[in-house]
Amino acid sequence: MGSEAVGVLFYLHFRTPSRSTASDPNIAPGSLTIAYINSDSVLKNYDYFKASREKLEAKSKKLDQDLRNRAQGFQSDYEAYQRNVSSLTIGQAKAVEEDLQKKQQNLQVYQQSLSQEMSNEEAKMTQELYNRITTFLKKYGKEKGLQVVLKFDPSSDLLFGNEGLDITKNVTTGLNEEYKTEKNAPVKKDSTAAKK
Repeated sequence: MGSEAVGVLFYLHFRTPSRSTASDPNIAPGSLTIAYINSDSVLKNYDYFKASREKLEAKSKKLDQDLRNRAQGFQSDYEAYQRNVSSLTIGQAKAVEEDLQKKQQNLQVYQQSLSQEMSNEEAKMTQELYNRITTFLKKYGKEKGLQVVLKFDPSSDLLFGNEGLDITKNVTTGLNEEYKTEKNAPVKKDSTAAKK
């Protein structure tokens, strides 16, 4: 990191944030206010993420059990065929083999569809999580006079950040407060349902 960038970070750390620059799209680089969050810690402590992950894992277990049940059904049919093949005519044996082949193909297609469904669910959860966090950070940044919030984790480009710029705890607390409020809010009834 060049001495100019170190100077900017030093300046940013010790200067008082100005609320007027938070909404100014033409901010000079020297007046940029930066903070970062440790994304691993946010995910570890964000109640919404925990609840979403538990739902996803429960659904995965349910679908996995359903797949195992179908696979066991197929295995039972195959074993029954093996036991009875000597008492079947050639035509009957061929019909059973074709039926078993179709069942095996259907099982493979079902397994692929479950895998795709879980991938879609995980992508949906990840997108919702991203939307929730970025929406919160926009409000938080505006309130605190921040123009940039960086992500700090092993895969990010941020290799070091002064602890004074770390807003992880405040963000996690705020996210959990919003989620708690949302979770405890009364469910609104659909007003159009009563009119039907």
